[in-house]
Amino acid sequence: MKTAKNYYMTTAIAYTSGKPHIGNIYEIVLADAIARYKRMDGFNVFFMTGTDEHGQKIEDKAKAAGKTPQVFVDEVAGTIRGLFDLMNTSYDKFIRTTDKDHELQVQKIFKKLYDQGDIYKSEYEGWYCKACESFYTETQLKDAKCPDCGGPVEKAKEESYFFKLSKYTDRLIKHIEDHPEFIQPESRKNEMINNFLKPGLQDLAVSRTSFKWGIPVTFDPKHVVYVWIDALSNYITGIGYDVDGHSTQNYQDFWPADLHLIGKDILRFHTIYWPIMLMALEVPLPKQVFGHPWLLMGDGKMSKSKGNVIYADDLVQLFGVDAVRYLMLHEMPFAQDGTLTYDIMIDRINSDLANILGNLVNRTVTMANKYFNGVLENPKVVGPFDDELIALALETPNKVKEHMAHLRVQDAIDDVFELLRRSNKYIDETLPWNLAKDPQDLPRLKTVIYNLCEAIRFSAVLLTPFITKSSESILDQLNTQARDLDSLKSFGGILNQTKVTETPTILFQRLDAKVLLEQLSPAPEKLTLKAEITIDDFAKLDLRVGNILSCENHPDSDKLLVSQVQIGPEVRQIVSGLRPHFEAKDLIGKQVVVVANLKPVKLRGVISQGMLLVGEDEQVLELLHFHTLKKGIVR
Repeated sequence: MKTAKNYYMTTAIAYTSGKPHIGNIYEIVLADAIARYKRMDGFNVFFMTGTDEHGQKIEDKAKAAGKTPQVFVDEVAGTIRGLFDLMNTSYDKFIRTTDKDHELQVQKIFKKLYDQGDIYKSEYEGWYCKACESFYTETQLKDAKCPDCGGPVEKAKEESYFFKLSKYTDRLIKHIEDHPEFIQPESRKNEMINNFLKPGLQDLAVSRTSFKWGIPVTFDPKHVVYVWIDALSNYITGIGYDVDGHSTQNYQDFWPADLHLIGKDILRFHTIYWPIMLMALEVPLPKQVFGHPWLLMGDGKMSKSKGNVIYADDLVQLFGVDAVRYLMLHEMPFAQDGTLTYDIMIDRINSDLANILGNLVNRTVTMANKYFNGVLENPKVVGPFDDELIALALETPNKVKEHMAHLRVQDAIDDVFELLRRSNKYIDETLPWNLAKDPQDLPRLKTVIYNLCEAIRFSAVLLTPFITKSSESILDQLNTQARDLDSLKSFGGILNQTKVTETPTILFQRLDAKVLLEQLSPAPEKLTLKAEITIDDFAKLDLRVGNILSCENHPDSDKLLVSQVQIGPEVRQIVSGLRPHFEAKDLIGKQVVVVANLKPVKLRGVISQGMLLVGEDEQVLELLHFHTLKKGIVR
């Protein structure tokens, strides 16, 4: 008996800062399609995913929500896992970086690297992006913002432990050049070598002291292990790696990983930091890291600030799980970003799923019942179009296998739909309804119906990794147990005298684009305003530009800030309710708009001699300052 070959694949672990949108869920669905196909192809697959649960951003979000970090990540991790399960993904393990066995190994990894001189203590000073939890030098910034996410950065100085990346640079370059399959697609490999490795690597900060929500460094507890060693090491800790040499049989069977499937935006971490860490631990490197492109919504990357975020569960409610899986997998090219709009989604469901696939199955099962009481038989009365259909059916599994071997999932799906289109054309060519008119043509009609059912069976088996439940439904309607790839080696897997279902199941309902798009269009909203004022009322305000010299938290209020503001020749003390929205230190030095003739008043015992102007949009406050004035928002 042939022993199945092991295949270990992972996704990046999802960050538990909030509910992931459809662009984030795409990765787990893509990984699931690959894992399911590999299992069908005879591999013993171990498929791992999970959540990244430490860091400053989570500590801050938990505090803002009035929860402990552990309670916060428990809730978000549950939401993420629920979405993965909703999308019918077949992962074998869901790891969390708050798992105690993972935390223990991370501490041991950190200590080992420190003991052998690969980690040392120093001090970091540079620009920090809270969103990416990354430090950058002045030269790495783009337009004074984070080079990765484009968000704001702040100056930071902090004691830290550093990992000697530079020590392993030459060795990593050689590995990448000797293993051209290591980084895929090819364009990603060139980017890593030319943009990061050859210019030279700076040593990497791998601990933090400015927050506590992390894994403590055992020999220096004021430090917590930073994301790189913590999160990246999940790929080995999750299958039983042990620093002390007591790794599990699972680790011995499955490492090195066959595939790390990640987003292109975190490629540097997985193809530079991670392999160097493994080199330092004397652990073999993964065989391949694939940086998939982004799934975009409309004309850009999804973000809450753009208002174009869509969640998988909302789409499932509209279209169903398999339709959403199909949209994710089919609309994503191999090496470039894919785009979804509601128009594209509706059109694709109607054309591909409802018409080409669903209508074909429905018509064929209906004809089998109408002409032969649902009983399939192949008398092999050959006609002029049979050979072409059968040849394409037999070619399709090999074409799919070739594309799946190179992770070209969209192309593999297109291979199957080529066969489905050919099957629809076969109906138009053979005209079954005409054959049914003459009793002498019934043997030929039986052959035609059988060929159609068999071509549909081929298609359903090959679509199983992509639209799992729908494929199962098709095979159930055909009442066949020939459902594996081996059954596609010859045309004729459906047994003679098989009886198809009496009433075909509607796989995908056609959607009324006009009605659905109207439902999805947001209703126009009106501003809720206070009572109207006249120009005379407005003229009573004396607006001046002031410079905030200092700003402190109010001693008796968690909502108030106390600012000393220079307005012309005098300094005014102004108390404002901005503490929930701004850090006191961030306001110092700003030139602001002040209502200078507001009657002084005491707020919680502190005198206030004016008011700072702010604008509000959906409960988000924006302080009106000199930069805003230059843009012309205030005249």
